[in-house]
Amino acid sequence: MTPSGSAAELRRTLGVGDAVIIGLGSMIGAGIFAALAPAARAAGSGLLLGLALAAVIAYCNAMSSARLAALYPASGGTYVYGRERLGPFWGYLAGWSFVVGKTASCAAMALTVGAYVWPGQAHAVAVAAVVALTAVNYGGVHKSAWLTRLIVAVVLAVLASVIVVCLGSGGSDAGRLDIGTSGGLGGVLEAAGLLFFAFAGYARIATLGEEVRDPARTIPRAIPLALGIALAVYVGVAVAVLSVLGSEDLGRAAAPLADAVRAAGVPGLVPVVRIGAAVAALGSLLALILGVSRTTLAMARDRHLPGGLSAVHPRFQVPHRAELAVGAVVAVLAATVDVRGAIGFSSFGVLAYYAVANASAWTLDAAPLKRAVPAVGLLGCLVLAFALPGTSVVTGAGVLAVGVIAYGVRARVGAGRA
Repeated sequence: MTPSGSAAELRRTLGVGDAVIIGLGSMIGAGIFAALAPAARAAGSGLLLGLALAAVIAYCNAMSSARLAALYPASGGTYVYGRERLGPFWGYLAGWSFVVGKTASCAAMALTVGAYVWPGQAHAVAVAAVVALTAVNYGGVHKSAWLTRLIVAVVLAVLASVIVVCLGSGGSDAGRLDIGTSGGLGGVLEAAGLLFFAFAGYARIATLGEEVRDPARTIPRAIPLALGIALAVYVGVAVAVLSVLGSEDLGRAAAPLADAVRAAGVPGLVPVVRIGAAVAALGSLLALILGVSRTTLAMARDRHLPGGLSAVHPRFQVPHRAELAVGAVVAVLAATVDVRGAIGFSSFGVLAYYAVANASAWTLDAAPLKRAVPAVGLLGCLVLAFALPGTSVVTGAGVLAVGVIAYGVRARVGAGRA
């Protein structure tokens, strides 16, 4: 291994435009193909309100992460921020929440592949996708920058086609866009929590502190730009799909964007939408498995997870045990849960992760105005997390509790040895 001193800094080559593309590559993925239906089922006519609320919370979380990334330009994200600003336990809790939430995200992406490729055998296809991509990652193949750009281009083209076809069809009816609260306030909050899943990934920009030019200036500019573009795309898709399906039919759709173009009278576009969704989901799944396995590796090295998971394959130079463990857990989830359950569970873990990020950012400055963004972000994360479907909240809280107990046991054992 290279000594830490010589590997302390990476080359600062990325500008604002590069960071925006990376952020879009992390956000404009399969989330919008999967999250609209369960969100519509929860919020009804309040779907667009839920989307707006999710965007506000995502912005606060992202800006808090940006400030922290500029101060701590190192790998690890909130795992590092929580440890440095709040103490080791909070850093651990953030890391544990990330692993839990993103493992569920892997299952959601795999199930999205199944729902669009072969709806009748969605679980089987999902498991096959997990096994295949785990094997690819085991061999040391990783997603490169050009592949990210290609996937973003394909997905944006598909989403643009959906918007144009739906809004331009005779089946489009502006009356279906009537914004209300038929699902009640609880439904809007639940939808916001589910739609937050579609914004997850913007923190990828904040983790580039070592590789961007002038991070304190570049990162805070890139994040709102990437979020703004993603939000514009999501609003366009949501409005287009609602205009032809309405919130009730959208809530029942297994593959909402494919159903929307069919309802718009262009069934020939359905295979294109299915391929676009599959490409987006596979790209996201590949990146997620890589990310979760690397975070698992880091936590195993710190003995927050079993030490055996820190092993690196002598030939392929990958954390092979961590990848196999993550792949096995994701395959089980993909075989047993539904998309809504996976999205809800994922959102709970990721919202807990960003709650720690906002709490960390709160400590950076005592000025009330500087604290407003992390305060709104922290409160929003907690509200949305506990507004998710009951099973997601109970399961998510239970898994986080297991992590807390494990931390306590490890600390007690360590104190005893000392």
